[in-house]
Amino acid sequence: MRLFLALPVFLLLLCGPLPADEDEREVALELPPASLGQWYRPVAKRDAWLHTMFALRREMQAVTEYAALGDRQRLMQWLDRLEKDYRSIGEMVPEWKDELELELFPKMRAAKSPEELGRLQRKLAMSCQGCHREYKLAAVLRYRTPDFDRVKVESSETLEEEDYSRVMQRLTMLVNRIKIASVDERWPAARDALEALKVRLEDLGESCGACHKESAPRERILGAAAEVPLEHVAKGLAAQDARTTGRFLGEFAVNACARCHAIHRPLANLRRLLEKAQQEP
Repeated sequence: MRLFLALPVFLLLLCGPLPADEDEREVALELPPASLGQWYRPVAKRDAWLHTMFALRREMQAVTEYAALGDRQRLMQWLDRLEKDYRSIGEMVPEWKDELELELFPKMRAAKSPEELGRLQRKLAMSCQGCHREYKLAAVLRYRTPDFDRVKVESSETLEEEDYSRVMQRLTMLVNRIKIASVDERWPAARDALEALKVRLEDLGESCGACHKESAPRERILGAAAEVPLEHVAKGLAAQDARTTGRFLGEFAVNACARCHAIHRPLANLRRLLEKAQQEP
């Protein structure tokens, strides 16, 4: 299945509009077979497809190195591994089975020189690159990009799950409320908003586990980079200092909000666009 996207829409999500004379361009995304999805988390327990791709790249390198070293025993061992993992592509995604260049492996085993083996390897690599050119971007958007439409955030106040978009709206409102109240010297209201913001950020951090199994990604955004500026915001509010409050509130917004959005939002928007186009007749 081939999906056509109007290029201005596609690029507006990343870098803004194109010049007027280029507003009719289109790009095409080739959608991979649906069977590919079973090899990615959360459907699979591990990203088996990615690990297979990593193994193939490693095995290709090992074959090249041992051919150059003249170590035929290790060369054949790695060539066996390469063929095994290469064949698994057709087992994992049956729609691609007929596209595999399996006839190259007997020729590689019979190669008389590293140069001959290298030429055969390049043919094999070209088939890999062709698949990547057609499907890699769509696969990344579909299977390796967070789907925030399905992620829920549990409120520690109500114990109810909320949609991600609603949580983001609430966070934006609280940040703005701190700024507005401090400018207008409504210090109790600003402090209340700050405390509510901290609670909401804790709730948000719990949702990171939907994609990240380790704590490092959460800590990079919601750790010290967010906590330290908010400590200074609290000090600014305690001193009734609107300038200090505003300065560190802005630092928090850059360190946490803008950084998270820069990483996640463009790809999430593209995934949403891709899924919407797939659903259209």
